[in-house]
Amino acid sequence: MRLRRKSNTRVAIVKIEGVIADSDAFGASRAKILASLKEAQRRNARAIVLRVNSPGGSVAACQEVFAAVEQVKEKGIPVIASMGDVAASGGVYVSMAANEIFANPGTVTGSIGVIIRASDLSHLYDKVGISPKVVKSGPYKDMLATYRSFSKDEESLLQDVIDDTHNQFVEVVATSRKKPQSDIARLADGRIMTGRQAKEAGLVDSLGGLDAAVKRAASLAGLSGEPQIFFIQPRKGLLQRLFRPMTGYGEKAVTSSLLSGVPLWLLPTF
Repeated sequence: MRLRRKSNTRVAIVKIEGVIADSDAFGASRAKILASLKEAQRRNARAIVLRVNSPGGSVAACQEVFAAVEQVKEKGIPVIASMGDVAASGGVYVSMAANEIFANPGTVTGSIGVIIRASDLSHLYDKVGISPKVVKSGPYKDMLATYRSFSKDEESLLQDVIDDTHNQFVEVVATSRKKPQSDIARLADGRIMTGRQAKEAGLVDSLGGLDAAVKRAASLAGLSGEPQIFFIQPRKGLLQRLFRPMTGYGEKAVTSSLLSGVPLWLLPTF
């Protein structure tokens, strides 16, 4: 009986699709991405391509994905980021962990920045006769509550949180792209850009699609011949399956509700 030899030309494609969050309800959950990276290593991938199609996500989840990709590279496995339709904000952040970044000329990317969102529904509450009663341990405990606007002190506190988180983002991009932080800071005002513009700005290395990214990953891994490609596709979460007929609008609505008041590296218009 002949034993089948494992291929030494295997390139894994790990998809990062949707909002990156620390929730198993969505396809781009932190846990599923990390599990996919481990599965790629278990299956003896010589290189990994991250196919990023994400408008962003929560700060901590993006940071953990970034750290996991760094650990993969430390094991000598090259990683290429391949930006799809949208790779903005947190999608940019996780891409920065790769050895190199590819984007299509028309990819929507950029949106480097941080946002906290909340809604003041106090006037609506007055109209319908809702009068919330709150007992709290400190003046900031109900900050961003929907039943009142926030104070100047709260606004200042929130701005400090946003500024510190934003600086972390800028530092990572500057280090990854080997550029002065001042250069990245000029681009980090939330603006979106095309893949071609991002290439001109030095945020991506090359223009090209998934095939080009796979070839580059194989080259960095020193593979000869045609690489054997295999996709690692996390199962869709329950909410994704339930809301699929609504073309994603349900998922976006639920995501917005779940992450309200959380600092996000998220493109708000997508």
